[in-house]
Amino acid sequence: MSASRTLLLNASFEPLRVISWQRAIRLMTLGKVEVVETYDREIRSVSFVVKMPAVVRLLRFIRRKTGGVKFSRRSIYVRDGFSCQYCGERLAASELTYDHVLPRKVGGRTTWTNIVTACWPCNARKGGRSPEEAGMRLLRTPTRPEWLPVVTFTIHLKSAPEAWREYLYWNGELVED
Repeated sequence: MSASRTLLLNASFEPLRVISWQRAIRLMTLGKVEVVETYDREIRSVSFVVKMPAVVRLLRFIRRKTGGVKFSRRSIYVRDGFSCQYCGERLAASELTYDHVLPRKVGGRTTWTNIVTACWPCNARKGGRSPEEAGMRLLRTPTRPEWLPVVTFTIHLKSAPEAWREYLYWNGELVED
């Protein structure tokens, strides 16, 4: 994570996302955010000089959408804790796929209650069979979540800017490299 990125916080100081420093400056000049932390580097224009924003906070609270959780691969991974639901191994998103519990070839649908996170080896082992037919069992029954964290991310201690660290306790995870 370089010093060219800015952590955007909700008005409640909850992390929302990482944005570019240019977007942070635009939000600042529009009066939509306050700068909470800065980097040592300065941004210079013809009319002003400011320190590069490291952390900015929205002045108005952004509410989560109440229309339910959007069905997506990422939402499935977050619901299942980035863990294979057959062997339990926790992996990076790039090392995961999703699996139809009841295979599509026998009428299984792509829904919250029929999709689970799986590692590549377990997904290949299960193939186009049900878990019972493959001699495997699910660790948890898939359900439709009522909510998911707005942001879920892992930042290694060596790459997290120092200015961000006290704001990541909400739903970020700091890990040793």
